[in-house]
Amino acid sequence: MLTAKERNLLEALEGQAAEHDIEIVTVEVVGAKKAPTIRVYIDTEGGVSFDELSSAQVWINERMDELDPFPGAYTLEVSSPGIDRPLRTLEHFERFAGETATVTAEPQDGRSKWTGTLSGVRGNAVLLDVDGVEVEIEINTIKRARLKGVVDFG
Repeated sequence: MLTAKERNLLEALEGQAAEHDIEIVTVEVVGAKKAPTIRVYIDTEGGVSFDELSSAQVWINERMDELDPFPGAYTLEVSSPGIDRPLRTLEHFERFAGETATVTAEPQDGRSKWTGTLSGVRGNAVLLDVDGVEVEIEINTIKRARLKGVVDFG
């Protein structure tokens, strides 16, 4: 799911995040190689306030300056995971059991994308109920997974 560079950045931030009672949901590196954007998605038990985002931006930026992950310029974005929260770990899939998710993985039975209700995990596999059929997807084959956000205009 993560590139080697993204994994290294995530690991470099996780220890300090724990000190701040923040979870690093995931890290993405996108854009041009000469001036990439590093996106760091954070969360807390009660959600992410503006003050928490602002505070996290400071220490994450300081850590990135220490790491100097790219020669030259890069842009750092720190944000909440949003309504379509990325899912990266078995714990994420288990925590959000009962929610609808979209999962893209290596092809399995001629299919590589599923949308269904998260049922939890079994061993190293994510369980997804797709139209009443349980699909088991090994975590190491998942390329991308996100909750499917629902907005109630009710």
